[in-house]
Amino acid sequence: MSEAPLVGGKAGYQAAIADFLQERLQTKLDKLKPDDPQRNDVLTSFAHNVWLASAAKRVEQIQAVTHSLKPIHPDARGTNLYVEPASLPALAELGSHALGAQFAGDVVGNAAALDVYKFLKLEVNGRSLLTALLAQDADALAALHTDPAQAQSLRDAFVSLTQPRAEGPSSHTLAKQLYWLTGDEACADADYALLAPLYATSLAHAVHAQVQEDRFGEANKTARVAKKERKAHDGVFHDYPGLAVQNMGGTKPQNISQLNSERRGMNYLLSSLPPQWQTSAMRLPVQAGSVFDRLFIARPEVRRTVRALRQFLESDPEPNLATRQHREALLDTLLDELVSLAAELQQQLPPGWSLDDDRFANLHRSEQLWLDPLRAELPDQAAFAQEWLQMDWTTDIGKRFANWLNAQLRDKLPLGDAEAREWAKVLLADEDGFQQQLRSLRDRLDGVTTEVAP
Repeated sequence: MSEAPLVGGKAGYQAAIADFLQERLQTKLDKLKPDDPQRNDVLTSFAHNVWLASAAKRVEQIQAVTHSLKPIHPDARGTNLYVEPASLPALAELGSHALGAQFAGDVVGNAAALDVYKFLKLEVNGRSLLTALLAQDADALAALHTDPAQAQSLRDAFVSLTQPRAEGPSSHTLAKQLYWLTGDEACADADYALLAPLYATSLAHAVHAQVQEDRFGEANKTARVAKKERKAHDGVFHDYPGLAVQNMGGTKPQNISQLNSERRGMNYLLSSLPPQWQTSAMRLPVQAGSVFDRLFIARPEVRRTVRALRQFLESDPEPNLATRQHREALLDTLLDELVSLAAELQQQLPPGWSLDDDRFANLHRSEQLWLDPLRAELPDQAAFAQEWLQMDWTTDIGKRFANWLNAQLRDKLPLGDAEAREWAKVLLADEDGFQQQLRSLRDRLDGVTTEVAP
């Protein structure tokens, strides 16, 4: 059995027109009883030459557009434009020109005549009847009428819907207008041009289709579920923060345009708000010699605990078990905050962040070892890894913590070396916090150091 040939040319357009008329005729007939006297009139009205002649007259009631005035204001009267995007200048900015040859033309005017536009949108081998008629396609012309003169007359009527209906460009009091400076003299009226912006309806339709797919398509649904469940996913998750919807036409979106009716009046507005600055939850020791004097004291719980410890010691409490337990509880809070600060810097910053000499060159070496331990895993940091494993720097961290705490309490308290040794001892003996953190890091870095050791 031979394959059916691909129907194109004159026969293709004739078949498309015949199918279109038959479908609309059948819809009309289905609403009538078999003996209804109107059936003959309906059959006659959908005859090829009769319907096309009627459509050629009714086409004056509508206009094909790519840029429409109605969305600016539904009661505005003025010029609409049909400009094929491919004919527009190519710009770096997003605009209708980006649609190229793949765009959806819109139509405005009497909704009762929209069937004429649907007729002109009939496609044969990917080319619409309207596009073919605009290009004076001989096959499309021949499909309209057997008489060349009649065919040309029908063609001229149909393609007229792409032309402005007024004699020249016009605007309206309900349309938007603005003066644009085209010259150098802001005070000279002659140096301004009056612009009347139109709604890029074909571009808006393409944007709507893309956003709909990005928001509700199956691919994005799968990506959204993976994001919510924190699972790995090979696809891309699309999101449009601050997306707004403008509904046009109310209960009759077809009064705005055909494409607006297809979207049920929905038009997406992308957010154009300026970015809002959000202060980072994690501060960095930029140009600091120590994290104690800048980052650690900046933590609210640390300030509260230091104040409570100072007030408690200033009260000269009795040297008993209750005093010791209360002091140890306050110190435990400080140690917990210190371990949390180290964990935040170690886990949230990339390994080797302390190598940034422009920002962290002043940070004490022992604190670099303490707060940036995974720097030891970098290929060129063998010396750093060996120094970290020797653990001599931990004693210096204890001293730096002790000196810092003494400085916070010294204003009204006679604190000296004895108290500093006690503070350092408490930190270095903190098995559940400071030491546990070091043990976890050592378990990880032992293998790395073996590889880089000379």
